[in-house]
Amino acid sequence: MRLSSVLPILLFFFSCSRSALSNPPEELGKVDWQRDFDRGLERASLEDKPVFLLFQEVPGCATCRNYGNEVLSHPLIVEAIETLFVPVAIFNNKGGKDAEVLRYYNEPSWNNPVVRIVDYDRLDIVPRVSGNYSQLGVVQAMVFALERRGRAIPAYLQLLCEELQARQQGVETTTLSMYCFWTGEKALGQLEGVVATEAGFMDGREVVQVTYNPKSISFEKLVKAGQQARCADRVYAHDEIQKAAASAVLGEGRAGSKSTFRPDRAPKYYLSKTHYRFVPMFPLQAARANALIGQGKSPEEVLSPGQVELARQAKDQPGKKWENAIGRDMMEAWRWEGG
Repeated sequence: MRLSSVLPILLFFFSCSRSALSNPPEELGKVDWQRDFDRGLERASLEDKPVFLLFQEVPGCATCRNYGNEVLSHPLIVEAIETLFVPVAIFNNKGGKDAEVLRYYNEPSWNNPVVRIVDYDRLDIVPRVSGNYSQLGVVQAMVFALERRGRAIPAYLQLLCEELQARQQGVETTTLSMYCFWTGEKALGQLEGVVATEAGFMDGREVVQVTYNPKSISFEKLVKAGQQARCADRVYAHDEIQKAAASAVLGEGRAGSKSTFRPDRAPKYYLSKTHYRFVPMFPLQAARANALIGQGKSPEEVLSPGQVELARQAKDQPGKKWENAIGRDMMEAWRWEGG
């Protein structure tokens, strides 16, 4: 096997001993599933972990296949399921032990994917996830389950939840002008509620396009924070409401309408100067990592153990042909190809 993008070697959590499924169906994604519920419960008891219980139709319809390819193949969702839980897959269209578990939980046969997170006493920790076939549905369930169990939620999982929730609720974008967009990305990328940043040019000025969750940070608060950091000399508003609000904060003549945006050739400047640039990240994670490095801190507090391991490999093996992952779609950057 070879990787077609930034991963020339296997990450540690994919190189662990695999399940009995020698050729896992696409409905199960990239997760290393246990197929025996009783053994999964035993392992959960020994490791003191909840069980991530998937009821899935295999082979299944388009919804089931999409769930495997889009939800259960996201690298950080896979890592969270495999390291924080004991993953067990139950086929809802088979007999034997699968059918026994199906009857125990009164789950329907030949159904779309259902996720239950249960304790090793078989009791639900959080409500079952049914009818929600999004990445957010699974991530929220994992976060809630860890909270219920009194476990620390890894920063990477919390940030992923924040970004997915923001994009579901609806994000907004504005553009701030400043003396140095590298400094702007560093300052704005650390703000709570900011989902993504991109440095570039507009009307010949250095700017940062900021995508943010208006339910977490208001436009006015964002502009004020930028002003305090000397990163909001001018606002290129994306609508008339933003323009009026920016004028109220910065004063007349310092708010205009957006024009053509040209991205910088060195996005995430601070991140791009380190070996962490080879690690695929989602936009919020990349914004936080870049901000941390710009402050002279390690970005590893917002990375998963698998990402940290990949960064270590990139640092220790500089002779390999690593590819810059900044700005790339995370799932595409991690996608496998046979060969």
